[in-house]
Amino acid sequence: MPMRLMLSGLLGVALLAASTPPAHAQFGGPKADVTRPGFVLPAGEVRILVFRPEISVGSQTTGGMNEPNAEWTRTARANLLAALARAPVMQGNRVTLAPDTAAQANPLLDDYTALFKTVAQAAFSHKMFPGNRLPTKKSDFDWTLGEGAAALKPLGGDYGLFFFTYDSYGSTGRKVAQVLGLLLGGGLIPAGVHVGYAGLVDLRTGDLVWLNADTGIGGDPRDAAGADKRMAQLLEDFPKKAGAGPTGTVKVDVPPEKESEQTKGEPQP
Repeated sequence: MPMRLMLSGLLGVALLAASTPPAHAQFGGPKADVTRPGFVLPAGEVRILVFRPEISVGSQTTGGMNEPNAEWTRTARANLLAALARAPVMQGNRVTLAPDTAAQANPLLDDYTALFKTVAQAAFSHKMFPGNRLPTKKSDFDWTLGEGAAALKPLGGDYGLFFFTYDSYGSTGRKVAQVLGLLLGGGLIPAGVHVGYAGLVDLRTGDLVWLNADTGIGGDPRDAAGADKRMAQLLEDFPKKAGAGPTGTVKVDVPPEKESEQTKGEPQP
């Protein structure tokens, strides 16, 4: 299915948690984060554009297939966005939620969301996780979306934050199969897969400045407390600010409205 294909493409080694070794899926799998050398956020209020997060929550059948649950996914999305506004590392910043391209077409957002996935996949595969690391990337973290990313700044940010979470909770049948597998000597059968990552892009240059991935991420985003834990892990080791950062609640802006065809060109009052 598309979500599984996207997972395998983006996280590569990380998704071995879904198959081998099985203990990763339940007891914590590989995790890694990296910050562009020398990068710090500027002091004061930072404007961050949050791209529509890709969130999927479902259940794992007895046979190990994932069945997406639309209600769980909607609840998780609302909880995680609320948790983002409560996250300590976001305090004192201005956060703008990018328009929902599913409801309102925006080719620019779609193109750069797809480009981010491609760049993040390269960083996961060739820098952050073992197996296919490039010798030329051993000490460098210099992936970029290109200077054209500056076209996104008018949407409300100097930096772009992307994040993704995938949860497949073991069903009763899957858990029974897990117990039977242990009793019959068949080894540990994974009952649940929980993967997440987040990344920050400097929209002025297009440079990817921070990336964090966790293939055994905790917190159940279907409730508020679990979403807070999940967000804390997604934003672990988020870039620091130069000097002391401001305190206070996060200022959350709604995405700017697209001018309608009816009002386009009309004189302003």
